[in-house]
Amino acid sequence: MRVVYFDCASGASGDMLLGALVDLGLPLEALRAELAKLPLSGYRLEARKVTRAGLLATKVDVIVEAEDEGGHGHGQTLDHGETHDHGHAHGQQHTHEPHGHGAPHASVNRGLREILDLLARSGLDAAVQERSAGLFRRLAEAEATVHGTTPVDVHFHEVGAVDSIVDIVGGVIGLSWLGADRFVASPLNVGTGTVSMSHGIFPVPPPATLRLVQGVPVYGAGEGERLTPTGALLVTSFAESYGPLPLLRPEGTGHGAGTRDSPDRPNVLRILVGQAAEAAASDETALVLEADVDDMSPQLGGPLLERLLAVGALDAFLTPVHMKKGRPGLLITVLARPADREAVEEVLFAETTTLGVRRQERSRTVLEREVVSVGTPYGSIGVKVGRRGGRVYNVQPEFEDCRRAAAERGVPLKEILLAAAAAYRNRRP
Repeated sequence: MRVVYFDCASGASGDMLLGALVDLGLPLEALRAELAKLPLSGYRLEARKVTRAGLLATKVDVIVEAEDEGGHGHGQTLDHGETHDHGHAHGQQHTHEPHGHGAPHASVNRGLREILDLLARSGLDAAVQERSAGLFRRLAEAEATVHGTTPVDVHFHEVGAVDSIVDIVGGVIGLSWLGADRFVASPLNVGTGTVSMSHGIFPVPPPATLRLVQGVPVYGAGEGERLTPTGALLVTSFAESYGPLPLLRPEGTGHGAGTRDSPDRPNVLRILVGQAAEAAASDETALVLEADVDDMSPQLGGPLLERLLAVGALDAFLTPVHMKKGRPGLLITVLARPADREAVEEVLFAETTTLGVRRQERSRTVLEREVVSVGTPYGSIGVKVGRRGGRVYNVQPEFEDCRRAAAERGVPLKEILLAAAAAYRNRRP
């Protein structure tokens, strides 16, 4: 499985993502050729190597000519640098510069219908068209919620301009080029402080970005806005899960630079690509759940253990203990998979008198297990075999099979156990 990991320790923006993709090996000419299939003009795409806090990275700029209301360039060239990429309704303009943006760009008041029409008239691959359209619809829904309007009535300003359209569609093209089976992201650094807009000063992250990261783990570190709406839109639309770097064999790393060069941390979006690496079969994580009781009848112990095993506990046992005031009690210990925690806790609360359950995560090494059926003079008996790396470490006849056979045949249980073990040792390969 090919995995892509977004490391957003310094946030993310549309142009940082394009820079990371080009740094990974996405040919700039190929990206230009794909973007040329959009009916947009008046811009050019440039890439250059820069350093951020001493780290070499790729800076991608969408250099835009000022647009008139018809969407045509008319000669004024503006190096936008890192994208403002905020889309707001009803003529609201932004004055802030997240990640240290360059000069503000001229923006055309495009609505959702116009952008969807641009995509429909393009020669882009159908999958890229569909994904890009979905992103703009999602952005329009976020803006509509923030401003109390409908998605079709939202007019994008910065996000409706050429550079932001290029960032979003180019991001879809580049991420599709990676051919990933799965996308994962770190928690998103949104930055700290406030952001100044023409309609007021808002805390970071601003309203539209906050809508886009709903349900996603975020945190604030570093002064200023670190996560722009376009960065939030692209990362959260592709990422399937969030957390630390998953287990993988890295094949490539790309660093996409922001405009600002902060001395304390590299202002880059890092993208890692690699093949998922499976954990060793012998390694797994389990939960140890415990409860102490001193007011429960010991007669309930047997049924309790049966219920715990029935809901998926890997093991469960009772230990006599002396509790406070010298009272005898029971320590209930359960080993369970993390996915079975709630079911196990439900049994503990329902079947015992405990008011709380302690738990801790433990790593354990287990042998690969297989039950082999062997023929004995007393019938077929299951034998549990424990292996590791092809070597057999333990062989144990299934106790319940042996007990049943002993009862049916009227022979001592220990004879069945010995016969089953001998049958396994003498079986043909």
